[in-house]
Amino acid sequence: MADSNQSIMEKAEARFVDKQKKTAERNKATAEYMSEAKARIIKTARLRELRLAKEEADRVAEALNPTPKKKRVVKKVAATEVKS
Repeated sequence: MADSNQSIMEKAEARFVDKQKKTAERNKATAEYMSEAKARIIKTARLRELRLAKEEADRVAEALNPTPKKKRVVKKVAATEVKS
């Protein structure tokens, strides 16, 4: 009886240790995921700021130095008479 009781305790401890390991792995994975998500948000915000600054600089440059409009070239088609 004592031997069976010892076996039950060992199994229970083994399950407990396994559960602790899985919990630790899950917490580690969650922390990594959250860290990557935060880094992605920061990088996206930085890139957005750079893009908006570039667009504003382009708008200012265009306002100060507008590009001349191209003249449209009209091609004249020579009409040929069809003789009967």
